Amino acid sequence: MGYAQLVIGPAGSGKSTYCSSLHQHCETTRRTIHIVNLDPAAENFDYPVAMDIRELISLDDVMEELGLGPNGGLMYCMEHLQENLDEWLTEELDNYLDDDYLVFDCPGQIELFSHVPVLKNFVEHLRRKNFNVCVVYLLDSQFITDVTKFISGCMTSLSAMVQLELPHVNILSKMDLVTNKKDVENYLDPEPQLLLAELNQRMAPQFQKLNKSLIEVVDQYSMHTVHLISD
Repeated sequence: MGYAQLVIGPAGSGKSTYCSSLHQHCETTRRTIHIVNLDPAAENFDYPVAMDIRELISLDDVMEELGLGPNGGLMYCMEHLQENLDEWLTEELDNYLDDDYLVFDCPGQIELFSHVPVLKNFVEHLRRKNFNVCVVYLLDSQFITDVTKFISGCMTSLSAMVQLELPHVNILSKMDLVTNKKDVENYLDPEPQLLLAELNQRMAPQFQKLNKSLIEVVDQYSMHTVHLISD
């Protein structure tokens, strides 16, 4: 059985930096991982790339030939990847042994892991190839500084959890850039009733029933359980 980790999260959340740091850590501890670039728009890497989607398709070529914008072009690239799972990806995976650990550095378009089935189908293909898969979801800690942003971040992470149906770890990145650490610490293990009171205070009265439902979802899925890293 092989092992795979999908690194997902919004654009700019530090996914590639996480992959680079993970690779350095594994080198230091004399462990081997293989990092795969799944972002057809990526240009520079601070880690050795074991597999690269740009060998199959690149965003620049798609935008030039089809006249698409960056977001539409990226979605086209990922759909092209989905169509070539049985050929390109299978051939690439055959180069690795049963106990190898692959880390997939994914693009940051939120629709890829919230409702578009591309990554879900990608995961199912890995499972058919006898890979054990987990997800690391990165979110920029600078956006988790008040209750409304916290709930928004939790909902996007939960969308990925529901869509991909995989073991899931939430990570707040870029902690070194947060000026007031207490702003973030207040949301690491909050009391649901305190969250609800703060949310009701920030929003109009007609949203109180919605706020209660949101807080119940956050508490039910333990969405406030996170890990912290600095770039």
